[in-house]
Amino acid sequence: MDALTFLRADHESVLGMIESLERGRGNGEAELAARDHLATSLVIAASQHEAVEEQFFWPAVRRALPDGDELADRALAQEESGKRLLQRIDDSEVGTPDFEGALTEFIRALREHIEFEQNQVWPRFGQAQSPQELEGLGEKMATAKKTAPTRPHPATPSRSGAQKTAGLAAAVLDKARDLVTGRRSHRPPDPPAP
Repeated sequence: MDALTFLRADHESVLGMIESLERGRGNGEAELAARDHLATSLVIAASQHEAVEEQFFWPAVRRALPDGDELADRALAQEESGKRLLQRIDDSEVGTPDFEGALTEFIRALREHIEFEQNQVWPRFGQAQSPQELEGLGEKMATAKKTAPTRPHPATPSRSGAQKTAGLAAAVLDKARDLVTGRRSHRPPDPPAP
């Protein structure tokens, strides 16, 4: 699958989760449990997605486009803010004011970030890359997602090298913690291939 198709499938999956979280703001025990499960799935999916972008997509944008550094820097700043919000979501109890506030901020920021990527970066990046380059990048990202961190790690630098080293170590710890705590069952399924 090519890089932009891979990223679009991830975006659609995450957008589906936030739409469900926006609709299900009830306070009943079953509703809160369902929101908790879905919020954990959102944190996992968004954390993996951002780690993969930081490892592969944004470095490719930097190389491919004349203003790639500026575009990548803007996107990474958005992602850093998103990681801090994801951490608040992960640390907060569902239904509390901090959880709901962080979720509302994250949803707004996520939609803004996706709009920037899809409308400003992807068209230009897609034109600057050959189909083979897009396919190769997509394969690397799909492989990397399997070993990506499942938590936001806002203190880990967004640079590709840091993500490939410190991010990999964080991912190993995340997966061990997920297994011990049962959080592993909240991992969302991979989006279907087109």
